[in-house]
Amino acid sequence: MSKTSRKPNSKSKQDTPDSATSGKLRIGDHWNAISIIALSQSNPLKAVAEFVENSIDAHAQHITIIRGREKGQSYLRIIDDGDGLPADDRGIPDFKYVATHICDSIKRQMKSQGEKGLQGEFGIGLLSFWTVGEQLSLISTGQDEKSYEMRMSKGDPNYTVTRRRRLIAEQGTQLTVSPLLPGIRHFTGEKLQWYLASELRDRIRNSGVEIRILDRQARAEYLVQPQAFSGRHLDKLKSPATTLGDIYIELYLNDPQPTHHVGLYRAGTRVLENIAALDEFQHPPWTSGFLQGVIDAPFLNVTPGTRLGVIQDDAFAIFREALTPLTATLQEMIAELEQAKEEEVNRDTLKSIQRAFREALLALPEEEYDWFEVYGVNGRSPKRPGRPGTALTAAAQDAAAPEVEEAPQQKAFFEHAGPLHSVRITPTTSVVSVRQERNLRAVARDRGRRVVEDDLTFDWNIISGGGTLDHYDRECVTYTATGDPELVQLTVVVTQGEAECTAEAVITVTDSLLPDRPKANDQRGLPDYTFENAPGELWRSRYDTEQNLIVINTGHRDFVYATRQKALKLRYVCRLFSKELVIHNFPGYSPEQLLERMIELSLYTEENLR
Repeated sequence: MSKTSRKPNSKSKQDTPDSATSGKLRIGDHWNAISIIALSQSNPLKAVAEFVENSIDAHAQHITIIRGREKGQSYLRIIDDGDGLPADDRGIPDFKYVATHICDSIKRQMKSQGEKGLQGEFGIGLLSFWTVGEQLSLISTGQDEKSYEMRMSKGDPNYTVTRRRRLIAEQGTQLTVSPLLPGIRHFTGEKLQWYLASELRDRIRNSGVEIRILDRQARAEYLVQPQAFSGRHLDKLKSPATTLGDIYIELYLNDPQPTHHVGLYRAGTRVLENIAALDEFQHPPWTSGFLQGVIDAPFLNVTPGTRLGVIQDDAFAIFREALTPLTATLQEMIAELEQAKEEEVNRDTLKSIQRAFREALLALPEEEYDWFEVYGVNGRSPKRPGRPGTALTAAAQDAAAPEVEEAPQQKAFFEHAGPLHSVRITPTTSVVSVRQERNLRAVARDRGRRVVEDDLTFDWNIISGGGTLDHYDRECVTYTATGDPELVQLTVVVTQGEAECTAEAVITVTDSLLPDRPKANDQRGLPDYTFENAPGELWRSRYDTEQNLIVINTGHRDFVYATRQKALKLRYVCRLFSKELVIHNFPGYSPEQLLERMIELSLYTEENLR
């Protein structure tokens, strides 16, 4: 058998390319490329901002934006007092260069020569008029003090330059786009003002340019002011430094809101409305809603077409690395703010609950809810006259005792009560045995809930049921029950000048009362509260008698459910207070009696929660 020999590593002609070629990319259809570039700007407002930036780059100090209608067509006109277009060798505005050097910006050359503060560098800004209107008119004055106009039309590769006949040639440029596209005719001066104020915030502030918007269709005029932020300015933060330059930061810490975000800017012009739009920053603190402000990195490279994003190149990697320490610092600040807010909420909750309990205890019989330093108005027991056979607490006895004259003290202005605003009978509801007495008082208050005492007249009446009142025209009266069980309703009308307020009270007259409750060993008044996270455990709260503190289990499913809404959480904590206080202050009662007391206390307490 014969064998065919083949050299090692030999290749057939089919395995070897005929020839190796290399070259440069080039545009196959120049007009198609120009059309793609012209339509790459998806945001018409951004296109208007680019027109304004061209004026700022031309050192304009006054820019006027006019939105109007002429010959049945809507238009947008931008007039500035800047340097105008660069002139050619004849001293005429070099429109030809603008129209024939797309993607070869004059500003790029100026930047290379050391000119600073310029934004454009791609030579495609004027082409964005395609996303605004059908035609562009650009008027500029040459060195011969004559005006020249260049016209371009959407979808047309041609341009024309003509001389404009004007008596007086004006400095700067005038750009007009008309007619506006149907989708953006709803542009309003107010919307343009809002957009430019944020989009060109630092460019306006640093250049000192005055931008006015004259909306002739709405007959309104607006001044574009750089966007201002709310919250606490974090002025102690250090600007991150990089090998490419410093990063400017201006951040504000505020209550979390979905609309709060940090904008990413380059040299004063906004690149992204929210830095969290970048994948690398889709995490707290940038997504927390606590922060507002600006991060400006002049060395970032923006996307040429839309200029609504950054190229994630080496410059972006340096930028991202430089913000890492800042991210950690902001997280710590937000954690401190959240803790402070939680403490403030807890203080407000406790204050609200204690105020509600004091109001409830004012409406309930004192001898049944005689918790020390709790009952009374503003921490003081209301004065009630002592009667034979009436059991008064130490606080009530002290109030009923003859007053000792004290040296008059000067009141501050805010301590003086205002005009009559409301009145309440204390107790509002009570139980009395047949043929027994109940002391009642009308507590008048002003709008600030201060007790009103001067120039008051009282008119008491029994509107339902029997019994008698010892007086009908005094602040404090005594009701005497009949010999039959019944439900008695009383009313008092209090007047002060032309002001008149009414209050009602209900007395249950019964022939059998509950036995006197055993006194609690400790009567120190309303406690504070604190949190303890004990998930998986069934207790909702417990009362620490030594510290006079109610401990609430934040790990209980009911607490987690209640924290969805502020009002729901407040009611939940209030009911835990009612539970613990009833259990503590009514020792020896049966479960049924405790539940009755808790329902009663919760009813009158939750009425005053706010």
